[in-house]
Amino acid sequence: MGWPIAVANGMAARRAGAVFSTLLPLGGGHFAAMAVVLVPFAWLSWYVEWSRAVRLGAGTLVLLFGIYKLIERRHPRALARIRPTQLAWWSFLMATAQGAGLMLVPFMLGLCVAGPADAAVMNYLAQSNVATAVAVALVHTLAMMLAGVGMAWAVYRYLGLQFLRRAWFDLDLVWGASLVIAGAAGVAGAL
Repeated sequence: MGWPIAVANGMAARRAGAVFSTLLPLGGGHFAAMAVVLVPFAWLSWYVEWSRAVRLGAGTLVLLFGIYKLIERRHPRALARIRPTQLAWWSFLMATAQGAGLMLVPFMLGLCVAGPADAAVMNYLAQSNVATAVAVALVHTLAMMLAGVGMAWAVYRYLGLQFLRRAWFDLDLVWGASLVIAGAAGVAGAL
């Protein structure tokens, strides 16, 4: 969700380069937020006998955080303009608060196997070691960075602030609902 900040920085600086200057700090903060969650789960690999309890706990945590996001939907105005020197810290805090790393925990624990074709990949990923956690966090961060800068550039370059004012919808509501669904699926899969 850093792309609105990228748009704001571009509009405040009145130059397109300011949109792209947010890419690394936002990506770095997002990556750190996921690594802080995923790496400890990778260290839990020697607790295989606790996997069901960990899956239930992770699913419940995601579910509860989703319910919290659905109930508590205030968004502070102070976050409308973040200085470039604070973007990595902001990205870390927001990705942590929104559960970016928690969202990937069911994937890391091997709960996402859909069929036999996925089994080899999921068996590798379910090893839950630090290298796998870092790889999952890196792939997710790269995808987030590409999608985010693409959205920020399109809004900044072609749509502008008037579009955001007219077309804005509550993404926190969508995010909260998706966390509830993912958490419920994780708990159901662990039972």
